Parts: sequence; structure tokens; C-alpha cells
Amino acid sequence: MTARRLETVQEYYFSKKLREVAAMVADGKPVINMGIGSPDLPAHPSVVAALKDSFDHPKVHQYQSYQGLPELRKAIADFYQKHYQFTANPNSEILPLMGSKEGIMHLSMAFLNPGDKVLIPNPGYPTYQSVTRLVEAEPVFYDLKAANDWQPDLNALNQMDLSGVKIMWVNYPHMPTGANAQKATFEKLIPWAREKGILLVNDNPYSFILTDQPQSMLSIPGATEVGMELNSLSKSFNMAGWRVGMLLGNQENINAVLKVKSNMDSGMFFGIQKGAIAALQAEESWFKQLNDVYLERRELIFKLATLLETDFDIHSSGMFVWAKLRDRRKTSVQFIEEILQKHNVFITPGSIFGSQGEGYIRFSLCVEVDSIGKALERIRKK
Repeated sequence: MTARRLETVQEYYFSKKLREVAAMVADGKPVINMGIGSPDLPAHPSVVAALKDSFDHPKVHQYQSYQGLPELRKAIADFYQKHYQFTANPNSEILPLMGSKEGIMHLSMAFLNPGDKVLIPNPGYPTYQSVTRLVEAEPVFYDLKAANDWQPDLNALNQMDLSGVKIMWVNYPHMPTGANAQKATFEKLIPWAREKGILLVNDNPYSFILTDQPQSMLSIPGATEVGMELNSLSKSFNMAGWRVGMLLGNQENINAVLKVKSNMDSGMFFGIQKGAIAALQAEESWFKQLNDVYLERRELIFKLATLLETDFDIHSSGMFVWAKLRDRRKTSVQFIEEILQKHNVFITPGSIFGSQGEGYIRFSLCVEVDSIGKALERIRKK
């Protein structure tokens, strides 16, 4: 018999849906996948070179430190200093991870007991909820609304029953809406979290994609007293399959997570760490080149979203376009299913991100220009 905790979660939406899409492709249907944010562009050339060079190192095949290579932690610290103006001690305030998704689980295991409560954004990344349930804690959803630029509403939060809340997840730049990080949001949340005794965790994997200025919650004074930040090389560095993330916070909190992590894995592969170091040292012009590609794609996605009679924010960040359906006679699932079956174009329904996502759909920018053009042609022929 399976554990009771499995009764509280379902298989991840994309795990199921991509299996269905793969079956359609196997049947000869030319599906264009605009659903998932899996970067299709290559990593920086120095990353692959560093991986290749690592195979000549005598310790390449050995177990690695649970805390990662010292030079990787130093590279993370230098990266945060250069781009976010935040100084972290690489010896005690940084923990490399095998992807930031792992970090969500490790954080939850380190700080939550069964029955504890967790504030989760609605709409938001579904993993926050599923991990909370897997550790037998209780999700408490707080609504994000377009009228408030998809930022947390402190007045609404203060009207909620916050007894037993241990962690609050925030995610800026926000997925799925693309709402930008706002310094004012962090400046309000940090003292609020301190007053409430809540650990504030910002999930920050999109800060270099179509943003005017990368931001970190940790750059706000007092943030490390009450908060931690997850980051990742998956999106901004086109290294999703490499599984490299990082967690930053004060020494006490990092040590708590390390206690979990050190019992869960045996260290990150040496070559991947070397590649991560090279990625973190990439010149700023490289990010500009990536964003030029995403800008071109986004302009075409805007045309597609307009053709599908939706409204969207042209100033949003990240690798998605979040679009509101004008016609609400169909649910977002019904809408995307119709598009998939009629035109062989897969778009993500907003409802998988929470009740506040109903009435929205999400397009990925991880699609080549030619494929977006084909999708436009198919929809125009409707």
C-alpha cells in the first residue's frame, strides 16, 4: 500500500499532459508545444567547455561535497554581488542545489512539521502546494490579482487567520503572470514577516529574462534575518537539464537545510559544478543576446495571443506570456483543449496555477520563431 501522503497530491500536470502530447506526435500529429518553459537555446559555450575539461580532473568521478565546490559557492557569491548588490558569505550563507525544485522540498522538510501552515501564492507554481502536502503541512492560499499588479496585498493578508503559518512563498519575477519584482513589495513584506514570525522565501529563477534590472529580495536590508532566496541556472542560463540551483540565507537557516540535503543526496557531479561556475561568470552581453531572441519571439506570441482574442501585459517579464481570455464561456482547460485538438498547438491553461488563474492561458517563449509562425498560420485558418 502507498503512503497516505500520496492521497493529497496528483501527478504533476505537465507530466501527464506532455505524455498525451507525445502520443499525439507519435500518431503523426504535428503538435507545436507552447506549454512548458524548457529553454531550447544552448548554454554559454564556456559551460560546455568547462564540462569537457572536467573529465581530465583526477577527482571527477568521486563523491562531491554536500555543500558543493568552494569555487562554486564563491562564483555564486560573486554573481550575487555583481548583479544584485548583495554580499553573501560563500562558506556559510550559500548552498548549491540540484535544481531549485529540490530546494523547495528541502526547505519544507527543514522547517515544517505536520499540521504547520504555508502561505502559497494563487496563482503560483504548483510545486509549492504539492510539496507542502507531501510533508503533511497545510497550504493557505493568498490571492494575487491583476488590479494589484499581481503583488501580495498586506491588508488582505492581515485579515487572514495566520496562526500556525511557518513559511510564505513569494516568486518574483512571478510565474505564471510575468509580474516584475517590486522593491516596495519586498520592503513591506520583510518587516511584516518579522512581526509575524514567518520565514519568507523568494523563488527567483526568472530575474534575467526580459527584465530591466535583475533584483533579489536579499538586497533589501534585514532580508536575511527573516528570509531566504532560491535561484536557478535552469531558465536564465539555458541549463534546465543540468539541474543546478542555489539557496541563500543566514547561516542558521542554511545549516538547517543542509541537515536535510546531506541525508538526501551525495553531492553534485564535479563536471556540472565546473559548468555552473563558467555560467555564473558569463558576460552581461550574453544575457542581452538571449533577450533579443526572446523579444523577437514575444512579439510573435503577442500576435498569436491577439488572434486568440486575449489581453496581456506587454511589460511583463520572464519566459512566458500570460493572457486573459475575453470570452469566458469556456474554461481555460476547455479553451486550450479545443486549440490542441483543432490546430495541434499546445498552450497551458491558467487554472493549473490556482483558482486565480482561471480565465487565463500561458504561452511559453521557448519556441522557435518558425514554429510560432506556423501556429499563427494554423489559427488564422480557423
